[in-house]
Amino acid sequence: MLVEALGAVLVESLDLEAQGIARLTPTEHELELGQSGKVIFIQGALPTEMVTYTVTRERARFNKAKVRQVIRPAVFRSQPKCKAFGVCGGCTMQHLDVRAQIAMKQRVLEDDLKHIAKVAPEEMLRPMGGPAWEYRHRARLSVVNRSIKKGTVLVGFHEAKSGYVADMTACEIMPKHVSHLLPAMRKLVMGMSIVDFIPQIELAVGEAEDPQSDDPLKIKPVTALVLRHLKPFNPEDEALLREFAEQHHVWIWLQPKGIETVAPFHPLTGKLCYRLPEFEIEMPFKPADFTQVNHLMNRSLVSRALRLLEMKPSDRVLDLFCGIGNFTLPLARRSNSVLGIEGLASLTSRAQANAEHNGLTQKVHFMQSDLFKVSSETIASWGKADRWLMDPPREGAMEICKALAELHQSKSDLLPQRIVYVSCNPKTLARDADILCHQAGYTLKSAGIVNMFPHTSHVESMAVFELCS
Repeated sequence: MLVEALGAVLVESLDLEAQGIARLTPTEHELELGQSGKVIFIQGALPTEMVTYTVTRERARFNKAKVRQVIRPAVFRSQPKCKAFGVCGGCTMQHLDVRAQIAMKQRVLEDDLKHIAKVAPEEMLRPMGGPAWEYRHRARLSVVNRSIKKGTVLVGFHEAKSGYVADMTACEIMPKHVSHLLPAMRKLVMGMSIVDFIPQIELAVGEAEDPQSDDPLKIKPVTALVLRHLKPFNPEDEALLREFAEQHHVWIWLQPKGIETVAPFHPLTGKLCYRLPEFEIEMPFKPADFTQVNHLMNRSLVSRALRLLEMKPSDRVLDLFCGIGNFTLPLARRSNSVLGIEGLASLTSRAQANAEHNGLTQKVHFMQSDLFKVSSETIASWGKADRWLMDPPREGAMEICKALAELHQSKSDLLPQRIVYVSCNPKTLARDADILCHQAGYTLKSAGIVNMFPHTSHVESMAVFELCS
């Protein structure tokens, strides 16, 4: 039930979902109890703004609301570029200047380290930012047949906090040539005999197949589309897919069942890759492999991580949660040897193939291991390495940190001297920093953010831990 507020409130701060936080004037009863006024989270409101609002959800301790009118706008309010802003759940911060977004995300990291880990880094690293638009090189789009009678298929991201798919015909954070494909993808799906059995299209954009070529046809990015389909395509469907691939210069892959069934359909061969020129690395990948969505910022991320690791050419390095080798192969260019460890066999195989592709098999070794089940004995089996890089998923690396704490208690010489921890979740990074700093004998030397995902609530963080002497 929507309840329209009569008075205006001053917005005091912002949460990571870009909701303005305001507080109502306390009632007499609250004052008698020594309590402050009820908190309101207001979608679309920014700090320092005076706004009126409409309550969308009431709770005992807080309300959820959306902006009705901005009476006094903030100086860092920005005009959203995307027409679907406010409906699509992909970007929640387009109304906030990108410099303010970066400052807010850095503050979130600082606050999480302070309140969760009870530590402060000796140095806050300068936030790293890049292009704010057309940066997203991979996405998973939902498909829904809204109404056969109307002949409308929706292809896009989900609406904010909703199971519905946003009605979007363009996306400003995707490369322009991909954004322009959205209406064509709608038409393609609508023409299929199994229109109700194509729930998802995953896209991945690779770098140009031959960036040094004089042929303009070879310097265009390679774009792959993976169609998830729950029933087989008939010959007419397949003809439409081939025609679409040739007309729009894309590479069509199909996924009839689980992730292991993803395979190219038309053309049957090609190369999808991204590059790390500073390290002379070319990284082939499949469209379903995990890769960073922002190629340019990934280059900056890898470069900074390796500088902070302070390796010597004689060092042996561990790369934990190594994926397809995004950090492992650059590490091999700067060190004596690298052991990359990953939980998924498919990614370990892809990493090994990428090492072969870059001529690094003599310096790199890969192994599969469940990094969410790690003991001090597990770490001992990896062998001594003074430099570690960890890039875990959102769940973090708590079991590894606990195992390091056990080794510290036993005065083991297996503890790495320096750890660079790359994280996509500041809260689990702070949780693990608590263990490393208070139980495993490490000091938090530095920390900072990389704005890998402009206009979204997501942020990439980096922290450097050094073993106390």
